[in-house]
Amino acid sequence: MDMKLGLYENRINDRLNQWDEINMLDRLRQKDLSLWNTRKGEVTDMLGWLSLGKSMSSQLDDILEFSDQMCNEGFTKAVLLGMGGSSMASCVFKQTLGSAEGYLDLIVLDSTHPDTIRNVTDTIDISNTLFITSSKSGETIETLSMFRYFWDEVQQSVTDPGRHFIAITDPNTPLAKLANQRNFRKIFEANIDVGGRYSALSAFGLVPAALLGIDIRLLLTRAFNDWDVAKKTEQQGGLILGAALGEFTIAGRDKATLIMSDSLRSFSLWAEQLIAESTGKDGRGMVPVVREPWIESEEYGQDRVFVGLSLEGEQWNVAERLDELAADHPTIHMIMDDPISLGKAMFEWELAIASAAIIMEIDPFDQPDVQATKELAWDLVSNVKSRERRSHDINTFYLDEPDELKEAAEEWIREAQPDDYISIQAYLSYDNDIRDGLRLLQRDILSATGLATILDQGPRFLHSTGQLYKGGLGTGLFLQLVEYMNEDIPIPDTDYSFGTLTSAEALGDIIVLKDRGRRVLRINLGREGSEGIAKLRDLLNVMFQTEVIPIMA
Repeated sequence: MDMKLGLYENRINDRLNQWDEINMLDRLRQKDLSLWNTRKGEVTDMLGWLSLGKSMSSQLDDILEFSDQMCNEGFTKAVLLGMGGSSMASCVFKQTLGSAEGYLDLIVLDSTHPDTIRNVTDTIDISNTLFITSSKSGETIETLSMFRYFWDEVQQSVTDPGRHFIAITDPNTPLAKLANQRNFRKIFEANIDVGGRYSALSAFGLVPAALLGIDIRLLLTRAFNDWDVAKKTEQQGGLILGAALGEFTIAGRDKATLIMSDSLRSFSLWAEQLIAESTGKDGRGMVPVVREPWIESEEYGQDRVFVGLSLEGEQWNVAERLDELAADHPTIHMIMDDPISLGKAMFEWELAIASAAIIMEIDPFDQPDVQATKELAWDLVSNVKSRERRSHDINTFYLDEPDELKEAAEEWIREAQPDDYISIQAYLSYDNDIRDGLRLLQRDILSATGLATILDQGPRFLHSTGQLYKGGLGTGLFLQLVEYMNEDIPIPDTDYSFGTLTSAEALGDIIVLKDRGRRVLRINLGREGSEGIAKLRDLLNVMFQTEVIPIMA
């Protein structure tokens, strides 16, 4: 690990020495909850992830046997239905390690937007597709809605639909009961003492990884080798990273900006959830900034720390970028030996964020502010009158009313202060043109303001950065983009649709943000898609010339 810590080096070394003095490593292995001293005086007992190297080893034969069975029966594709911690690690495994020859290809579906549902449906052949219904609580509304839709699709095509479904969930959840009722071919029970964002090396990550043909024995062994033998904190990269990130955060450098080498780009989205949902609470938080366009080093504020993760052999671009930044900002560079060391990197980051939370004096294992949005979203989905009434509580601005939109945008951006951040929350169809347009919008805002600028895809981020945005410092400005959906899809056995669900989640989220005193701006792009984003960019860029640069100078 290459670290250029500047003025912070002594305080980080002091922290590591202090951890050695209190026998930090041994106390973590013993799952000593007293390490975390929080305002509420107690910490959620969810430390099972520290011993997954042992607890999962007994399940590997069963997982591998199931994977072989699926291949032998002719299944060629798996679709994972899940949100947040139930899906993100699988996405990283697929995009980083790929699918081995003869094993299943994997699609991770973590969006309820009708266009995304439709695109997945058009991509697969039901007859050779396995659906992985993945939810720790077993009651995630998005996951169960996706299940209902695909169950209906499958039972129209085959006589035994349960043969095409498995579940990954905690024991005795509503999903487990549903799986038994519908005769799913298998239920993988998850560890009840492992939270979603710390579950990459549990059944939630290892079952999909095995279906991809990844060597999960080696993945798990590599993950815990150093952990099992380390005697001091300096021998455990996760604790070194945690000490650094924790100290940077309490010193005001709370924007952890991640830079990944090409093959590890998806890792940043997994780390984003881990950081945001673990630390964004009690009016505190570390803000993960991922996939942000680059600007000159001196244009960034003094609230940044840059963390790079590279694969051996492709680290040079990341190293060069970090060298450019090191004159003005602290930098950290971690290099993975090989792709199968991905599990080790995940465990080190889990350890880093949990230990940084000790310094921040927060509980990294709960998510107290996520539930408020879930409850409100369900009320808005199930109650038309409530949805209509609450929609009037939020001002929505439109492209065909440019004067009103420009005035609202000016008022919104005038509230920006140094060390704030901006989140673009896009509840839009995600085709290539829209994705490219949003990236350009992100670049425009970053260049004009110098503020950390985050691009969030809704509703995915509700299970990721959503906790930070509601429970953290309150230094965010939120730009929500919604649209009129061209063609909706009803959800079987309910009285709502995917479009209704997505719209209700967007409305519920911005209501909660506003109720928490956050600075919000909501814009409806109509049905203009990427052209609407281009129009919005033109309007904002005119505004930036007069409104933003003088404020942020």
